[in-house]
Amino acid sequence: MRVLVIGAGPAGARCAVRLAERLPGALVTLAGAEAALPYDRVALSRLLAGAATIEGLITHPLAMLRSLGIRYRPATPIAAIDRAAGEAVTARGERLPYDRLVLASGSTAIRLPLPGADLPGVVLYRDMEDVRLMLRAAQRGGHAVVIGGGLLGLEAAVGLAHRGMTVTIVHAVGWPMERQLDPAAGALLTRRLGMRGIRFAMPASTVAVEGEAAARAVRLSDGALIPAELVVMAVGIRPNVALAREAGLPIGRAVTVDDAMRSADPAIYAIGECAEHGGRCIGLVAPALEQAEVAARAITGEAAAWAPRADAAALKVSGTAVWSAGEIADDGAECITLRDEAEERYRRLLLRDGRLVGAVLYGDTADAGFYLDLITSRRSVAGFRAALAFGPAFVREAA
Repeated sequence: MRVLVIGAGPAGARCAVRLAERLPGALVTLAGAEAALPYDRVALSRLLAGAATIEGLITHPLAMLRSLGIRYRPATPIAAIDRAAGEAVTARGERLPYDRLVLASGSTAIRLPLPGADLPGVVLYRDMEDVRLMLRAAQRGGHAVVIGGGLLGLEAAVGLAHRGMTVTIVHAVGWPMERQLDPAAGALLTRRLGMRGIRFAMPASTVAVEGEAAARAVRLSDGALIPAELVVMAVGIRPNVALAREAGLPIGRAVTVDDAMRSADPAIYAIGECAEHGGRCIGLVAPALEQAEVAARAITGEAAAWAPRADAAALKVSGTAVWSAGEIADDGAECITLRDEAEERYRRLLLRDGRLVGAVLYGDTADAGFYLDLITSRRSVAGFRAALAFGPAFVREAA
């Protein structure tokens, strides 16, 4: 069997390895658009902050891939999929035949359509080359503006501040990481990052990048100008589905797949950020790796099905652990809040009909598993509601 995996990110590399392990003698090819070996994209923030090296980010050394029989093709962007011929066409015109194809093309970073968005010194934050551009800019020092206060934006800001730049985060919402944190937890995080010299403009929106390299600035909608020798756009991602769309595969937000991660074409699978399952797309590594495992089993003929779990995000920002799962916004839910400002610890629990439907933990996330189990199991917490915020050690269920 000839299996071609397009995309050498975490999901693509995991799928290629599992296929090679399950199909001895098969021809498994892993094609990556970047020139690098497969690496840990989640750890790019550590590279930016100086806590890791490029070599330390490599997850699949070439010797390992070769020992498994995987043909690794770096710097091989795929330009088209010829479904009728069962071939993928590279940007150089080479044709790579396949019996099964796995799309693991991930997402592309969004570049805001602003005046000046294409000027030198305006970069995205998605891959290793983006980090290299930021590191070169940080060597010159000066001011950096990070547009976007989500996780990637905060990681970029922390790394650049660590490198000696003066950093301002411009965010459209009144607190950072609004998809994972409520306003109170967001305020605690803002204060902690402020202690590291990072400034915030929020809620605020950028309307242009102006000026020459030596006197560049970001203009906000209220007319304010923020000096910016470096501008980092970290405003989100969109699934990379151009190949699939041009090949005629059904697309929603991403490539629509069934429980086995199979597209409408039985020879083509999609996993990770470029896949849409049950009307939903994922943006975290853990479920993408699960999908890679499922696709590999399905391709080898095993019974395999992927089922999404409750949304949960376990993150660490500037040394502070944060975790959230389920619902974040009130929307009429009952709230239980525990807050210790001196220790910078905070937890907020949302309940509906006597069941836990969402949780936000800041500073102390040791009880995350306990709360996630309650959310996913949907069992009643009425018998221990009074102790719920203190965690499992204090919970005594009613007889």
